[in-house]
Amino acid sequence: MDAEREVLDVLARNAREDIDDIAAQTGLDADAVAEAIDALEADNVVHGYQAVVDWDRVDEGKIRAIVEINVELDRETGYEQVADRIAKFPAVDALHLVSGDYDFAVEVLGETMEDVSRFISEQVAPMPEVTQTVTHYIMETYKDGGIRFEDGDDDDRLSVSP
Repeated sequence: MDAEREVLDVLARNAREDIDDIAAQTGLDADAVAEAIDALEADNVVHGYQAVVDWDRVDEGKIRAIVEINVELDRETGYEQVADRIAKFPAVDALHLVSGDYDFAVEVLGETMEDVSRFISEQVAPMPEVTQTVTHYIMETYKDGGIRFEDGDDDDRLSVSP
């Protein structure tokens, strides 16, 4: 798994690296890198490759929200069953079982705030196990997927005021 872990570290930073570049960075040969990637995909360790998009820079961007969800489970229903139902919605971008004051943290994408609100109120909140939802709209993203979003101004000098 050491070779696979090294390949994963490179792919997590930049999934567009080609096999020869990954080989050079890890000290493995290209065939070993290709085999590691194939094995990681076959074992469902790597589920896909995505672009990290700064939706604020797109003319018709997406509205993103983090939604806290509390649930009350019964003898027949566990967290897995609730998560399976929530995860099936296309608006759900990420879903995590978390510790703390609520049970699930859900990242939701929508075209408008109204779309997100309607999704939560009409699809998620009515689920029998859901006891409470709290929606936090993301106002600005500074870092996502391990990638820091810059404003394009490369001047990192400190301001000097008289």
